[in-house]
Amino acid sequence: MIQTKTRSKTILLGTAALLTGLAGSAMAQEGELVMINWLGGAQGEMMTKLQEGFEAKYPDVTVRNVIPQAGGDARGGIRAVLMGGEQADLLINTWPAFRAELIEAGLILPLNDSYASTDWGDKLGESWQALSTVNGENYGVTYTFGDRSGIWYRTDTMATAGITPPETYEDFISGFATLNDADITPISVPAKVWAHAEWFESLLLRTAGADYMTRLASGEASWTDDEVKVALQKWQEILAANCCDDGNTMLALDWDISVDAALKTGDAAYVLMGMWLNTRAKQEYGDTPGEDFDIFQFPAFGMGHDDESMVDAKEFNMLSSVENREAAEAFISYMLTADAAGIMAEYGLASPSTEVDPAIYDPVIQRSVDEVTSAKKLQFVLGDLLPGDLGSEYRVALQRFLQDPSNETIDTITAQLATVAEGAY
Repeated sequence: MIQTKTRSKTILLGTAALLTGLAGSAMAQEGELVMINWLGGAQGEMMTKLQEGFEAKYPDVTVRNVIPQAGGDARGGIRAVLMGGEQADLLINTWPAFRAELIEAGLILPLNDSYASTDWGDKLGESWQALSTVNGENYGVTYTFGDRSGIWYRTDTMATAGITPPETYEDFISGFATLNDADITPISVPAKVWAHAEWFESLLLRTAGADYMTRLASGEASWTDDEVKVALQKWQEILAANCCDDGNTMLALDWDISVDAALKTGDAAYVLMGMWLNTRAKQEYGDTPGEDFDIFQFPAFGMGHDDESMVDAKEFNMLSSVENREAAEAFISYMLTADAAGIMAEYGLASPSTEVDPAIYDPVIQRSVDEVTSAKKLQFVLGDLLPGDLGSEYRVALQRFLQDPSNETIDTITAQLATVAEGAY
């Protein structure tokens, strides 16, 4: 984690440039806009097209990307860039816990004044603004979001097994035997690094609800609560119904292997992950959304929380080292336009902007957008809300559960998580 509050040379220079800009002497929408951009693959290609679209509208601005060097979790590379003295104006961020770390270190700026002087607030509803607000100050602008309780499947896999997407938990469980009889693994759970947590989080949402998850993420609830144990017991039931590979096999699977098993080869029926899979299936498999593959929402449990949704989001943070605030604000404004949403839609991603006509989306994205916009409550992905050490321990604890999903393991891992959480807040 970034612990220091010491202002580096570049941060001091950026602050001076900010004050100059506020005094009115900076040139508007001109010069170089520097962005810390860690996106790769299809999303990296998408951001390149978005930057080109922005430069076409603002020909006096040139976008330069600073690309962090890090394997796996991009936050390590971002920390190295920030603490190494690199000047930048904007950061692409997707982790609320990392945002809190950056705020604590004084590395990003509040954006309340920018919201007041632009149309961002008109294009982003209160729920989206709330996701990036900390202690009354807004520190981010969401530019894309995804439904994180959508279960993905190939349509021909389901046809082979002769089953339809289940709506209830009971139907979901009962379909496993049929899938196994067709030599199809019902669920591929990639537990090598992080993606196995998706199942626990959706189970916790359905059984305990968004409000409880918020309290757990903030340290106001305990990992030894019955709510946590009930969600793990539901996962026990799913595992006991022969949903998955054995624990050691799951721990050897990275997310892309499980996704390929479900959406490419059809060796597995279901995978639970974010909406970037739409981009992968379209761009890398050449499949058609709604025809070759589709999603259904995490099954209903009838416990009072079936109308709540879990989401992830990517946002822009303005760095304290900003030297071209005018261009940075212009870029963020561009990202909330219908033109930018059209580019993102080509890559299977959705925009939260009210300026966007949902008709531009393919059937899978439309389904996910409808789910999120109609939800009674929204909950951000739990793992991305947890502080560093607790987040790491959380994923390891769930890996231990998959290797031995017993009541004794549940008691052991929840107690350990509670202990780590005591020192994390």
